[in-house]
Amino acid sequence: MANLVKRMSMKGKKGDTVHIPVPVRGTAAAKAANTAVTIQYNTEQEVAVSINKHYEYSRLIEDIVSKQALASLRQFYTSEAGYALARQKDSDLILLGRSSNNGAGTAAYANAYIGGDGSTAYTSGSPNASALTDAGIRRMIQRLDDNDAPMEDRVLVVPPSSRNTLMGISRFTEQAFVGEVGNGNTIRNGKIGDVYGVEVFVTPNCDTATGSARIALMFHKDAAVLVEQMGVRAQTQYKQEYLGDLFTADTLYGVQLLRKGDLAAAPATMFPIAVPA
Repeated sequence: MANLVKRMSMKGKKGDTVHIPVPVRGTAAAKAANTAVTIQYNTEQEVAVSINKHYEYSRLIEDIVSKQALASLRQFYTSEAGYALARQKDSDLILLGRSSNNGAGTAAYANAYIGGDGSTAYTSGSPNASALTDAGIRRMIQRLDDNDAPMEDRVLVVPPSSRNTLMGISRFTEQAFVGEVGNGNTIRNGKIGDVYGVEVFVTPNCDTATGSARIALMFHKDAAVLVEQMGVRAQTQYKQEYLGDLFTADTLYGVQLLRKGDLAAAPATMFPIAVPA
């Protein structure tokens, strides 16, 4: 997810909040002869991103383990730390879906649509979540079109259950429809690739809504932002009282929706889709 949204660096700077301007789109005005131009006055709004997420991953590598274990053990912990912290960033970005499309920020997801048609509102706690269909995907794409989101940098993030569904829709996988041959065919490589120009990503980290439905997200890259004040930092310290090395990796960042739908200047460009678990 971190690579699918807008990413900003705040490294080396003081403060705990980033203010991102959200300019209001202007309009063209006709120019009459011998008259002044029409001045459009600034009515800019902003989105505040709080740098309030500080996560760490720590391991104690005791001397006996360090002496007897393979040298690759320490390398494993380093790799594992990067994975754990990256997964946490993914989780925080995915949870922004609860507030997108004017959502209330809860797992009820009253702001979501069901995958079957992309039009019916998801009812929290009910079994009306439905599997993705061709019609449902096209309707969600239209929502981005209606809100004037750019055609490039659109993505669909789905749970494994929806990948299973997409692999069973012939128009997305079979050579007769997609024109892919050989190893480029989804049936052979297992990759969904693009669906109507929207790149598909799969993660088991997708949110679980009230009622056990899983939440897929279709959005444009500028829908959300990740601001990193400190990337992953790794440190070690020998702890004599434990006769071992304390290994700690940590990171400091903030996430926020840029286009939630509650600002006139920023119509929603992230939409939650309720699908079966």
